[in-house]
Amino acid sequence: MSKLWQIYLHPLKPLPLPCSQRRMVAKVVDLRSDTVTKPSDAMRSAMAAADVDDDVLGADPTARRLEAEMAALMGKEAALFVPSGTMANLVSVLVHCDVRGSEVILGDASHIHVYENGGISTIGGVHPKTVPNNPDGTMDIDKIVSAIRSRGGALLYPTTRLICLENTHANCGGKCLSVEYTDKVGEIAKSHGLKLHIDGARIFNASVALGVPVDRLVKTADSVSVCLSKGLGAPVGSVIVGSKAFIDKAKILRKTLGGGMRQIGVLCAAAYVAVRDTRGKLADDHRRAKALAEGLKKIKQFSVDSASVQTNMVFFDIMDPRISPDRLCQVLEQRNVLAMPASSKSVRFVLHYQISDSDVQYALTCVEKAVEDLLKGSAKFQHLTNGTTKNSYGH
Repeated sequence: MSKLWQIYLHPLKPLPLPCSQRRMVAKVVDLRSDTVTKPSDAMRSAMAAADVDDDVLGADPTARRLEAEMAALMGKEAALFVPSGTMANLVSVLVHCDVRGSEVILGDASHIHVYENGGISTIGGVHPKTVPNNPDGTMDIDKIVSAIRSRGGALLYPTTRLICLENTHANCGGKCLSVEYTDKVGEIAKSHGLKLHIDGARIFNASVALGVPVDRLVKTADSVSVCLSKGLGAPVGSVIVGSKAFIDKAKILRKTLGGGMRQIGVLCAAAYVAVRDTRGKLADDHRRAKALAEGLKKIKQFSVDSASVQTNMVFFDIMDPRISPDRLCQVLEQRNVLAMPASSKSVRFVLHYQISDSDVQYALTCVEKAVEDLLKGSAKFQHLTNGTTKNSYGH
């Protein structure tokens, strides 16, 4: 018997199935983010069977196994599980910048600077020194060097202690930073007595797209944060990797920030399955993103640079003033395709391992029909308003 799908047009408002449950209901194609995946059967089974203990006491065996695996994969001495990517970055910055009034050099469009509530400043007293991000996610090397404060100006200026990179770079369309670029920034950091942190929320996507082993990609970094609940599809959590001394300090800060949890093996078991099973599927996500971009490119009301799609994200601009990102997303929702505006003129689609080839084709068909309906000015869409669709910033 065919599996029945319950439609979720809103995360808190499921559309009830018919009482008879005889009618087949279409699956929702959720392109809002790669954070929306549901735990696989293997993840749920692993969670139920997880061997657990008190992780605050350092005794949870499943957490220890995940952390050891992640440290080995990333080529670092140690690792630490934390509840979120925001906490992973915050802890990492605060370990490196352990004196209030320290300064970190980072991109002006970086996730740490834009989407993490200014935590490094409000909680850590760390001053951000922004450098413009280029369209490919990099910062110009000469501008990074120029941003480093002179030690002779300590009476007047913050003290530079850290450089942060983001790979892949979400606000720049999921672009990958090359190993050569990362090595160069690492060399600059080391020559100036600074540390290098990589926000590697989607670092495995970058590794796959570049064809570079992930440990090589982050070799020059002193610390890396890895989100387990984005491209890898785990339900919860991130991991920080670095030296043993770094992780010992990070563990204290995790506790200070309220991130010390007890039987976290339940969460780490699912994350372990995600790392084991989903890494091999990332190339398919990238292939489908490229196919989706090529399809969107054929819609004349959109502007899509399909050649710039490197990983699992597709951004497109809407050129026709009769179509807004808000209204387009609302009409798509009525067709069981979920998306969110990226800006007042653009939309972002994100692929993940629970999106199939047929889902991509269905989404393209729905986008084409939604555009037709909006251009016709159908009365049934007159109630739709701009500014009501939650945007995708920070996801």
